[in-house]
Amino acid sequence: MAERLTVGGAVQSEPWSTAFAQVPREAFVQDFAVRVRGQRHTYTPDAPEWLTAVYSDASLLTQVDVGGTATSSSTQPTLMAVMLEALDVQEGNRVLEIGLGTGYNCALLSHRLGPEHVFSVDVDPDLVQAAQDRLGRLGYTPTVTARDGLTGWPEHAPYDRLIATCGVGRIPPAWRTQIRTGGVIVANIGCGLARLRVDDGRAQGRFLDRLAWFMGARATPETIAPRTREYLTRLVSLEGGARQVALPMGMSSDAHAFLASLVQPGIAEFTTRDAQNQEVHYLYDPGTESWARLRLCDIRAADLEHGGPRDLWAEREPLLADWALRGRPHHSRYGLTVEEDGTHVLWLDSPENASWRLDRVGRHGHGQFG
Repeated sequence: MAERLTVGGAVQSEPWSTAFAQVPREAFVQDFAVRVRGQRHTYTPDAPEWLTAVYSDASLLTQVDVGGTATSSSTQPTLMAVMLEALDVQEGNRVLEIGLGTGYNCALLSHRLGPEHVFSVDVDPDLVQAAQDRLGRLGYTPTVTARDGLTGWPEHAPYDRLIATCGVGRIPPAWRTQIRTGGVIVANIGCGLARLRVDDGRAQGRFLDRLAWFMGARATPETIAPRTREYLTRLVSLEGGARQVALPMGMSSDAHAFLASLVQPGIAEFTTRDAQNQEVHYLYDPGTESWARLRLCDIRAADLEHGGPRDLWAEREPLLADWALRGRPHHSRYGLTVEEDGTHVLWLDSPENASWRLDRVGRHGHGQFG
């Protein structure tokens, strides 16, 4: 696996190559599932293909809530390597990890920097205890605790680096204020991976080439995520305002998903086919129960129905139109500035170029308006 990561370019430095080669992933997982083409395949240690699955380039789903939604995993190794390299750690750096999970990423950080320089939090006390036990069996003793990761860990601040292995809609203020000037944050915001440099409480940087869909940060260990089928049951028969809308070329591209996730974090989005086998695209905001249903007429237009206090399609339409006008730029050309007051500004190519202020979002990801 370590050789594949190096040959594939995800690992670009000898220290991380050594860490991946020497830290055993199988020490951090037992029973897990791998999602392949929408289906989950479960593996247990007594299965002959278990070890092959452990060292595949896949996310290993290790915990689910009562509704069946995954709440913890061992991240895809390629993605882990890309984020760790982007973190650009130096000897002696103190790193705060948000999302301890199985403990595997924490072990890699501990191997690279020494466990005394690594601090990790997770909202789930059971996950923290299990990860701490696994780390201890390998001789790693980083400082870990169970707490809300969105608040960081001020007792041990300041840190030189912060890496988040959970998804957020906006960068929490605590993450910026607990990082030293010149420090780096690598985090999954929307479906983008941002690498931000902190300077006097302000964070700014570009998005990496890869996209990512990490599990969202949970408010409590008991938080249960609604499932898509629960939304769909309600949305199919709703009636609301109607109009026809133009669709930008390349709407199904990664760039569209990236921009939509930044403009509207927390929006459930999925596509089905109706009884006539026609493609239907849904948007739903759990916070306000606003919804939109797009029935594609062709690749350039759709019939839109919508309801609730937010016009979800209208909110994203201006940025998508600008993206199309500018030649459909790749998502890695965008960057982000997070001001001291928490304002998030998205920009293209340079902070001095065209920019868009992103609305603040609430605890559960939906927009705050008015």
